[in-house]
Amino acid sequence: MSLVFAGICSHAPGITGRAHLADPAVKDALHAEMYRLGESMREAKPDALILIGAEHFANFFMNNMPAYAMGMADHYEGPIEDPKWLGIEKVRIPGNAELSERVIRATMQEADVAYAEEWKFDHGLMVPLHFLTPHYDLPVIPVNINCQGPPLTPLTRAWAFGAALRQACDSVPERIALVATGGISHWPASPDSGKINEAFDRAFVDRWCRNDKAALLSYSDAETYREAGQGGFEIRTFIAVAAAARGAGEIRFYQPIPIFSVGCTVGVMAIA
Repeated sequence: MSLVFAGICSHAPGITGRAHLADPAVKDALHAEMYRLGESMREAKPDALILIGAEHFANFFMNNMPAYAMGMADHYEGPIEDPKWLGIEKVRIPGNAELSERVIRATMQEADVAYAEEWKFDHGLMVPLHFLTPHYDLPVIPVNINCQGPPLTPLTRAWAFGAALRQACDSVPERIALVATGGISHWPASPDSGKINEAFDRAFVDRWCRNDKAALLSYSDAETYREAGQGGFEIRTFIAVAAAARGAGEIRFYQPIPIFSVGCTVGVMAIA
């Protein structure tokens, strides 16, 4: 039928794994908005969720690093990490191989994409799913944009990929929700872990809310690395959703939370 919902949210493992260490008021506010994002998504009555993440060398490594990959299976498993560390128990996540194949074939008309029939979800997908689908009862089509191992896909191609996803969603009879997960500024697994550039984050989400294509694509990797850390490369997932949705965005929550090591973000975008 069409794309019926678009949103973004952070996926930092601390959101669930270190929740007990955060200021309770801040943590509760973030969790409430993450759950509300799921409620808004379900109100759109999607038949499936395309969840775009930035995988962290859990399934793809430098011996085989696709720029874009999509899952094509009837079920997935996660988290690949220690459940005690992440605060999420291992679960079986439903997929839909037949629908996935149709979406992948349609996406391929405009963008090159790899596919995987086996996929173990890491925190990049599991943390959002914990809030979006608490009962794990909505089929998921996982998507990975390589934001970890250079050379990274250009931002222009991330936009083109998002546009291809929109075309694919509109080509199938099912109702599709699209959510991108990632971080804005953060320096994971480094001496600067916990550092957050709030000014960079707020400027980026302003561009995202305006769906200002030229401004969103104007970042260089050198600038992003300098101002937002290696974790900032995950802006690609948010850019893909902007290209797919085409409308104006609304940030429902943004706050730098050092114990979670990222500026935590929750937003929705109108479908135009």
